[in-house]
Amino acid sequence: MKTDILEPSRAKRLKALTHETHDRLDKSIMAAASFATVEGYGRFVTVQYLFHRDIDALYDNAALQALLPGLMERRRLPLIAADLADLGLPHPHDDTPPAFSATDVIDISAALGWLYVAEGSNMGAALLRKEAARIGLSDDHGARHLAPASDGPAAHWRAFTAALDTAQLSAEEDARAVAGANAAFARVQALVDARVG
Repeated sequence: MKTDILEPSRAKRLKALTHETHDRLDKSIMAAASFATVEGYGRFVTVQYLFHRDIDALYDNAALQALLPGLMERRRLPLIAADLADLGLPHPHDDTPPAFSATDVIDISAALGWLYVAEGSNMGAALLRKEAARIGLSDDHGARHLAPASDGPAAHWRAFTAALDTAQLSAEEDARAVAGANAAFARVQALVDARVG
């Protein structure tokens, strides 16, 4: 039996082990002044759409739903698609197939890392939502995907991390979760570099 009571939670380990990749991504998004204009914001939403398209199949996965209660309600791709429509932008095309597909066998451990990145971005959305409001966007028009959950972003995050922390993973599976989180950050970074910068 593992004795990891004194170790940080899985969510905290993921945060520590992805800090460098995450920090670089945050700096890239802010350096691009994505929230200075509606056009810049539109490029940001395009990146969001492509990332959430990558992980959309995860929300329907029964094994992940069992590990993460309420997972289906966390899906944001439809909100992002509505934001693009509000902005008069088409769904972006990308030659790369989604990272996860309903027809493929999904590595649950890696998927947890990708979902950690998606859910973590909800915590930052509170700040981005204020920035979007400055350029005339709101929870009902253009910035739907930045709107907080009904229980608030902090409670929503705590519920997710509590479920993530209690998932029974081996050391190898934990390492795949970290690799998944780093892959997710790298994917968003590549999208930002290609479409926002």
